[in-house]
Amino acid sequence: MRRIDNPPNPFASSAQVWLEEPPRVALEVFEEEARSIVSENDSPDLPFRYSLNPYRGCAHGCAYCYARPTHEYLGFGAGTDFDSKIVVKVNAEALLRKKLASSRWHREPIAFSGVTDCYQPLEAAYELTRDCLQACVEFRNPVRIVTKSFLIVRDAELLGRLARRASCRVAMSMAFADRETVRALEPATPVPSRRFQAITELSHHGVEVGVMVAPIIPGWNDREIPEILERAHEAGATFATMMALRLPGNVESVFLQRLRERLPLRYERVVRRIQEIRGGSMSESGFFARNRGEGAYWKSIEGLFTVHARRLGLRTGAPVAKEASADSRSRRTSASSRRPPAAKGVQGLLPFAKKRSRPS
Repeated sequence: MRRIDNPPNPFASSAQVWLEEPPRVALEVFEEEARSIVSENDSPDLPFRYSLNPYRGCAHGCAYCYARPTHEYLGFGAGTDFDSKIVVKVNAEALLRKKLASSRWHREPIAFSGVTDCYQPLEAAYELTRDCLQACVEFRNPVRIVTKSFLIVRDAELLGRLARRASCRVAMSMAFADRETVRALEPATPVPSRRFQAITELSHHGVEVGVMVAPIIPGWNDREIPEILERAHEAGATFATMMALRLPGNVESVFLQRLRERLPLRYERVVRRIQEIRGGSMSESGFFARNRGEGAYWKSIEGLFTVHARRLGLRTGAPVAKEASADSRSRRTSASSRRPPAAKGVQGLLPFAKKRSRPS
């Protein structure tokens, strides 16, 4: 079991230094009465306007997760804290029903998992995603989902009903076809075979389902693109999309540390290729550029993906269709850099949070 390890929080006034060996990581659950559940997105390069995230943090523990810095806003760390200190928005369903019943709401698609996976392990106990999906069925509201989890199969029948009453599209996130690599950098996610099985189950229930090959880690998993697309197609996927590795803020240090620890022989090659597609740096924060690379090597990756997707008859594009109104599009402007308020810790920032060791 991993020991507590977090890079310094840039929003905290102090840093924790262990004088002896850090304690082992243990799951901690914080129940929150959230103020809102549907967020409006104004980033021009994201293919959705509204998103819903029932959980903060994610126990899947993917080393490369671009959402890690969001945990620092709560006073937590972007390393093992993100994997083990999970905030649960226990009133998610009630907030969503209130939103959907509003006369100002016009049944626009809602993207589940815009930040963290809505089917992460705690969903098996809390069923917040399932409850929110049931509300969307009743209000005939379209839904788009990105997930790595086989747990989504639990809701296959519900998602099928939603597909018939409104619309439902699911993208199964798949970075690797190799089981051992998954265990190295995605330690608590289902193995690839289970994710392909989930694609089959969902498609049998009439859900439009595809594969999201992400993140593309140049010099590593780009060679797995043909196999992932082939197996997804055989499982029943009808569309495919891809996205380059993003390393904002402290994600870079977390990813590189775990890469060096678990796959040391690939470390130098991966770092060199990342810098090659990022113009010499390790990260890119600009809109559109952050989700793709540049240069000859990146173009070869795009070409590989496109050739095999076309051969298999897979539609390509964003995993969540941009279906915003003209009015909403007119409001999209380049977002300025926003610094969150000074971190206060979860009890200070979330006034209704209750800490629990495990869900009942």
